[in-house]
Amino acid sequence: MTIANLNIIGESINDSVPSTREFFDAGDIDSIKLLAKSQEEGNAAYIDVNVGGRSPDFFVTIIREIQKATRKPLSIDSPDPILAEAALQAYDDSIGKPILNSISPLRLEMFDLYKLKHFRPILLISESKHGACRTAEETYEAARLMLSEAKRVGIPNDDLIFDPGIAPIGSDSEGNLVRLMAALKMIHEDNEFNGFHASVGLSNFTVMLPPKRKIDGKPVKSHLESAFLTRAMPLGLDYVVGSVKRNYVLLPEGDHALVCIDECLQTTGFDSIMRVRKFYK
Repeated sequence: MTIANLNIIGESINDSVPSTREFFDAGDIDSIKLLAKSQEEGNAAYIDVNVGGRSPDFFVTIIREIQKATRKPLSIDSPDPILAEAALQAYDDSIGKPILNSISPLRLEMFDLYKLKHFRPILLISESKHGACRTAEETYEAARLMLSEAKRVGIPNDDLIFDPGIAPIGSDSEGNLVRLMAALKMIHEDNEFNGFHASVGLSNFTVMLPPKRKIDGKPVKSHLESAFLTRAMPLGLDYVVGSVKRNYVLLPEGDHALVCIDECLQTTGFDSIMRVRKFYK
């Protein structure tokens, strides 16, 4: 089952995934191509490709080989301008514009790669030139800076994907979820951002939490990722870097997971962490 208007950027071809790193280390291109194909079959809208700190030539090879296996557009995932440039040059844009993940206020020079090839940037707004954004207002101001820079090089709003940053809810003692939701609301209500998109690395949200839970001994289908999507999508979030194997759904009011998220949004610090623990108890 898929959620209408939710675009999944398949996350599997990433050097941070141990099994994928083994494929990279072994030069096992066939296995990488199979990963790409499986994500296409799982209805990924884009396929993320992150080769870590490997060479530009290696990145070019991986991009070209994946494009032999699938005609899905790719998300070129590297904070390194040299790696990003090499991958963009290798990318076959007859497939459609690639995503470039990611540009931050600390890497504004990466906007200039737009002259090389048009792309849809994922814009990190969880940090500013002065460090991590601690409040919704700081996150919103980072988004305004990135919007201005995107306009400077001619990227239309409809190609902009803002990433406010998501933290593991099981250890969110600093109110990250509250900050994220409030920032999305501010951006959503600002007409300067009309047509924008938003994304998060959704798998980070439930890191180190149990994969399943039960009530009265029966498995529960809903989960906190779906609860997050239920509240965030009306505020403009329509992309996630996530798993095509995950059953993301929009939850009805009163669902246990949705109640948990709502209560976490009403509290902060250790009380929020305890509310998540209660959900899994």
